[in-house]
Formats: sequence, structure tokens, C-alpha cells
Amino acid sequence: MTLSTAPAPEGAQEPATVTFSDFGLHPDVLKAVTAAGYTKPTPIQAKAIPVVMAGHDVMAAAQTGTGKTAGFALPIINALMPSASHSASPARHPVRALIIAPTRELADQIHDNVKTYIQFTPLRSAAVFGGVDMQPQTNALRAGVEILIATPGRLLDHVQQKSVNLSQVQLLVLDEADRMLDMGFLPDIQRIINLLNPRRQNLMFSATFSDEIRKLAKRFLNEPKLIEVARPNTLAENVEQTVYHVPSEDLKRDAVGALIRERGIEQVIVFSNTKIGAGRLARHLQKEGFLAEAIHGDKSQQERLKTLDGFKAGEIKVLVATDVAARGLDIAELPAVINYDLPHSPEDYVHRIGRTGRAGASGMALSLMVDHDRKALAEIEKLTKRKLDVQELQLPASARGRGERRSRDDRRGHREGGEETAAAARATCAAMRPVPNALPVILRRSPWSTIRSFMRPMCPASRPQRQRMPPSGGRRRLQAASAPIHRPSSRGAHPQLPPVVGALRLPAPSAVPRTSWPCCWGASRGADIGLRRLTTFFRFCWLFPSCAATPGIIW
Repeated sequence: MTLSTAPAPEGAQEPATVTFSDFGLHPDVLKAVTAAGYTKPTPIQAKAIPVVMAGHDVMAAAQTGTGKTAGFALPIINALMPSASHSASPARHPVRALIIAPTRELADQIHDNVKTYIQFTPLRSAAVFGGVDMQPQTNALRAGVEILIATPGRLLDHVQQKSVNLSQVQLLVLDEADRMLDMGFLPDIQRIINLLNPRRQNLMFSATFSDEIRKLAKRFLNEPKLIEVARPNTLAENVEQTVYHVPSEDLKRDAVGALIRERGIEQVIVFSNTKIGAGRLARHLQKEGFLAEAIHGDKSQQERLKTLDGFKAGEIKVLVATDVAARGLDIAELPAVINYDLPHSPEDYVHRIGRTGRAGASGMALSLMVDHDRKALAEIEKLTKRKLDVQELQLPASARGRGERRSRDDRRGHREGGEETAAAARATCAAMRPVPNALPVILRRSPWSTIRSFMRPMCPASRPQRQRMPPSGGRRRLQAASAPIHRPSSRGAHPQLPPVVGALRLPAPSAVPRTSWPCCWGASRGADIGLRRLTTFFRFCWLFPSCAATPGIIW
């Protein structure tokens, strides 16, 4: 793979004066651009659109929020216009352009933009991603679409179901390519590429490109043109970046609320590294009076879309999110983002703060750090080649008191929790030991419960009887059922069994039917039940197998 910087097209104007009409777009595409309110292309659009229309493979790097989606969507739509058909037949609408995105939210957002750009054309588009029912997606694919936006996992599901054919794909786009080519996505991407037409155009768009990503891109890019509108991994100059040092982890939750109030932030995205941390922080902010919700991978797709729609509509003021929301989401005029945790990957820091300050607007990127985050901060500064301002955060006295009190309570709870758990376990084990009066109740459960009871004998004189529950309701009925049954004892015996088994007295054969012996034996009281009684129990089961199926027998 040979990387070469894309030269300016012959006769091209300066980016400051170029317009969308200068690109030679189809009139229907240009009409949709005008209807969307686009007047002047961004720098990445001004450089990428002519190169993509020329048919070259492209590696494009630009800051987040600079309009990369239109940079590849508009030339793709323009390239498909000659083959566009008004026919209703699915055969006239095969998949010709495939756009792969790393997250469901980004795929849905790209689909919304593509629908805007093709509204005056006969082209069709669809988005497939996980977390929702496959059947509506399958129906859309079988009806025929030219432009398909998908996440890798759900796309492979449809390929396995044979609901989509990718053999006619002419253009492949990997949006947020650094994440798509990460080791976790690479096997799926390779499987998808093997299904495509080898004679195709490949485009990679992202905000960051590391050296490892460039090496991985050599696998499927053919002499790509490298387009960079700014130094790689750079940050927007119109975003104020401040890092606040917090004494301990216990104070970080209070610090978030204090920053929102102190800065007067009307709406903000707070990023957490873990799904559990995002949920806990959202509940903490709700208790402090903020309209906060959490969004992460454990939420269903409907819940995530509902939360995002509420945040875009202004109904939610604080959106606590993991990095699932850091890629490609376009929130208009978002004033600030807060890094509750510094990201594990420095590239994610660039994407996080790219949610604010989009399209030339100003924004704030506030980060919280503790002592063990200094290494992560150094890696971010090394990647961005920029020294970040670190300040000590002065929290109100009430917030410090809550954090310290919560820390002490948590530690005390851990120490006391172990003792209480052990005591509860001992009490439970003691309460579960069977007593003689409860023997018929135990026998009613199952033969295996009876066996376990026999293996743990208890003499009535050695331990007092216990009541685990107050005798009310169903407990009274159980006690009534387990009351001692007095029957006249007899020395008579069945000819195949001994007349007396230890201290266990059996009723006379003439008084009780032969098949009812196990019932009467289980109902006897005052027996010292041990291992020998277990042997007798098995003898009954062996000699009288029909007892197990006889109605009225209590096991």
C-alpha cells in the first residue's frame, strides 16, 4: 500500500470559496443538499468529495464534527445515480454501497443523513444493527436497497439468514475506521470483505489514525489517497479543555454536580469507563435534582434510542454514557462534555470531546482525575501533543462531608457485612436442621429431601424443638399436618420384613394396607433416625416399588 497525499483537482478553487455546485453533483443530489441547509462545504468535504468522485481509495483523517458523513455519502450517491431505477422489483435495487459503523447509534445517524441526501432520488437505503427485531430489517433488505448501513455483527446475521447479497457491492466505507479495525472487530470485517466484489472502491474515514491502524489498512486498501485537513489526532481549537484533580474517587460524583452548577451548564454528556459506574452516577445525579439518564451497552436498543431522543429534545439535561455514545453522535450545540473517568485509550479522549464544539461552535471539555490517572493523562498529552491545564477542584464543604461520610460508611459496611453474613449463615443452617415433629413435612417434599434428612439425624432429647415462623396462616396447617399420629402398636410383621426396626414401631398389617406402610412409618414419632433407617427406607422402595405411584402415599 502506497500512501499519497491527494492533489488538488485541476482548476479547483480555494476551500474558502468552493461551493457544492462546483463538485459536479447530480441535480437531484444538489437539490437535497440545498434543502438540508448546506451552503459551504467543510474542509474535509472540500478535499474528499473530488477524490472519491475520481474513484480512488481514500484514507481520510479529520477532527470529529467536521462533516465526514457528507464527505463520503454525497459522492457515493452521485456515483449510484446512473444505475438508479424507479422499478419496484427488488432485483433492480441490489446492494451497491456498504457503509459499516462500529455502534448502533452511529449507524442510525448515518442512515438519517443518507435518507436526507436521497430524498429526491429513486435510491433506497436501510440500516441494520443489533438490539432490535430482525424481521423488519429482513423485509427491507428483501425489498431491495442500494445503500446499506450496518454494524458488523448484525450484517453477518443477515448474511447467514441469506436475506442479503453483497456480491454486487461497488463501494465500501468504514466509518470510525480505527475502532472498526481494532482487534475485536477485525475478524468480522475480514469475513465481510471476503463476501464483496474484489473490484470495488474502499474508503476509510476517522478522526484518528495510529501507526497500527495504517498497517492493518494495507490489507484491503489499494494505493489509497491520504487526506488530512489537520495534524493527526488533533483537538478542536474552539473547545476549552480543563482537567480537575480530585483528592479521592469518593468525591468524584459530588464533583460532577458541583461543576455543572458552578459553570452553569445547561446540557452535558458525562463519560464513564464502566456500565456500572454510569448507572450509579446517573442515580446519584437524579438524587441531587438533575434530569439525568444513563446509556450503555446493557440497555436495549429501544431504551438507548428513547434516551438519545429525549436528550436531543432537551428533556434530559445530563446524559451519563460509556464510550458507546462517543463515536459519531451529532448533538447540535452541545455546550460541554465531562470525563468522569479518563479513557483507557487516548484516542477515545479525542472522540469524547468531539461531541462539543461541532461545526465551529465553542464548547467545554472538563475532565476529573485522581492520583492514579496521571499515566493516562500523560498518554493523552503525548497523543495530542498538547499540555493540558490541571487545576485543583475546590468542592463545597457539604459535598466533601457527603463524600467522606459515604467512604466511611462503605468501609464500615464491608467490615460489618462479613460478620453479619456469617451470623446469618449460621442461623440459617441451624434453622434448616430437621426436627422430629417436622418429619412428615420433610417427607412430603421429595424422596431426596427425606434422604438428606436421614443423613443428619437428631435425637428429640438432645435438642429442643424450634419454630422458625410464627404459627399463623399456612404455618398452622403445616403444624396440624405434622401433629403426632397415635396408632396402636403391634408386634405383628410382614413375613418379608423384620417386625421391629430399632425404635420404629409399625402398625399392625390388619389395620393398615400393605401399600401404606411407608406413610405410617414416616408419620411415627420419637424415632431415633440414623443411617440404619436409611437402609430400611431403601428396602421399602426396593420391595414395594408400587408405593411410589400409589395415590395417598406421603413422601
